[in-house]
Parts: sequence; structure tokens; C-alpha cells
Amino acid sequence: MGLLDILLPVPCARCGAPPRSPCSLCLARLNEAPRLPSPIGLESLTALTSYDDRSAVFITDAKYRNSRSALGVLAHWAVVQVPEEVRRDLEVVTWAPTTGARRRERGFDQAQLLARMVGRRLRLPVRGILRRQDGPSQTGRSRADRLGGPRFRAQDAPERVLVVDDVCTTGATLRAAAWALHQSGAHHVHGLVLARTPDPGGDRADRRR
Repeated sequence: MGLLDILLPVPCARCGAPPRSPCSLCLARLNEAPRLPSPIGLESLTALTSYDDRSAVFITDAKYRNSRSALGVLAHWAVVQVPEEVRRDLEVVTWAPTTGARRRERGFDQAQLLARMVGRRLRLPVRGILRRQDGPSQTGRSRADRLGGPRFRAQDAPERVLVVDDVCTTGATLRAAAWALHQSGAHHVHGLVLARTPDPGGDRADRRR
């Protein structure tokens, strides 16, 4: 427990227990991330948990309510899952940015905040390498529309990059990010997400991502 947990306790978004969200019990009850192939373009994809009813409340809290408690706790334990051989293959952390409209609406980009937390824990620099090109948000789109994914451009990507996002559903966002990074000079691209949907065709995750 950190000093901020003592001075500014935050109730768990799922059960209401202090001093942080998620609490230790709800964190322990998160389901294991599904074992699925990494999206094309990524050498590996690390996920903390499955995107389901147990994790969705915390993802929503971080994504739509700017809960730094939920984001910080989940980021810490997501980094713990990153294999040592992947850590040795990294030199910078970046993120898959949300649309400008979403950023203005929320006042922040949750993937950027997550990348900063991940970078601190991995002791790696964090750089905004990717720029999202004009297009609709993935949230609320049908699976068929989402499979096309967003479009990114990258500039001066280093050889070994970790790209961070909050949730992986169809994998379209991470595929597009990896493609842009490779086009800009990256040779090894790994991914890190808080949660991954068990069924890439599932309707529930499509509504959230």
C-alpha cells in the first residue's frame, strides 16, 4: 500500500472496499487472459486478464472516468506479466492513440496514461510515435467495420518498440499500429494490453473497444 492509498483511499469500483480500485480480492478474481495468437505484426502480446464482466468495470472506470487508481493497479500487474525475454527486446514504449474527438470529450487519452505508467515500471522512455489518421472511433462500430481498423502513421520509430493499448478485441488497432511502426523503421514490435476478449467476434467487447 502506498502513501496515496492511505491519504486518499479510493473505493473498489466493483465491491466498494477501500483503499484502492481494484481491491486485492477483486484483483485476485480476475480471469486469466485467453491464449490466442498475437495480432499480425506483433512478435508478442501480453494481456493481464480476459475482457469479461469481472474486468470490464475496472476498464470502464479507467477509460471513461479517468480512474488513476484502477489504471495504476492494472498497469502494475500487466507489466508483471511481460516475459523477461520480451523486456530485454524493448527500448521504448508508445501507445495506440484514441481519436481527437474522444480525447477532447474525455479530456485525456487513457492509452497515453497507461503507456506512461508502463514506461515507469519498465524504466523505459515513453514516446508518442504514432499519430491517428482521420476516421471514426472503434467504439460502437460493428465487428465487420472494426476489422478494417483505424489508420496510423509513425515517425522515426526505433528498432524495438512496445505498443500499449487498454483492450484488444479484434486486434485491428494493434495490427494497424504495428504496421505503421514497421513502416517507420521498427524491426521488433511487441504489444501490451490490460485485457483481451476471449472471443474476437464477441459483441460485448465490440461495444466497449
